[in-house]
Amino acid sequence: MDHSPVAGTRTRWGRGTLAEIALLLIVLLIFSWVHARVGTDAAVATANALTLQSVERTLHLDIALGVNRWLTEHPALIMPAVLYYRLYYVVILGVLVWVYVRHAEVYLTVRRTLVAMLLLVLPVYWAVPMSPPRFALPGVVDILAGHDPFGAHTGQTAGASVYSAMPSMHVGWSLWCAFAAWCALRGSHPRLAWLPWLFPLGMVAVVLATGNHYVLDIAGSLVLLAAAIAAATAWGRLAGRRRPRAG
Repeated sequence: MDHSPVAGTRTRWGRGTLAEIALLLIVLLIFSWVHARVGTDAAVATANALTLQSVERTLHLDIALGVNRWLTEHPALIMPAVLYYRLYYVVILGVLVWVYVRHAEVYLTVRRTLVAMLLLVLPVYWAVPMSPPRFALPGVVDILAGHDPFGAHTGQTAGASVYSAMPSMHVGWSLWCAFAAWCALRGSHPRLAWLPWLFPLGMVAVVLATGNHYVLDIAGSLVLLAAAIAAATAWGRLAGRRRPRAG
């Protein structure tokens, strides 16, 4: 049996990786299970959406219909927008793995922020179910219904997305990706660290143009990220206090 320091480090790294995967899977399963049960009344979700639209109209922020129409007038951009919307999970996974492998010094911070986002958003979905513009606002074209290559989130298969427009988790997770990359790069490449923030900006344009979110949904995503960062910071301080006691 190999008892060398290298073998021990490899074993600990492997166990740590498995523990991280298990933790994230458990959190994701909890999120998915609760998210699938956040709403049952489409009429309530639609009423909340119309109320939000009235608020946006008062604030001169009701641009969802206009941006959606612009995309329908530029069909060459429809499929790139749909793919941007649907494949962002690849970016989330890639960023998570990259930070874990290459920037372990910030991994706990970004992982705690991600977990906090998933847990903090569920009470909002539960308390304020809201339909996206493509289901609630007359005139908005459901871009995904006719162009989604994966056949999900359309019509009768939309599931919980009918009730969870506020806040936008597509924008929220995209913001998390930018935040994670910024944390990893700001020390060694401070200028390059700002480049990842273009990813959520692109997502903002996509969710509006495809009729999936309102402007205030995006504002809600910014608030969610800020709350998650605060929760992760408090989590880290609490863990730091417990560590010396355990020692």
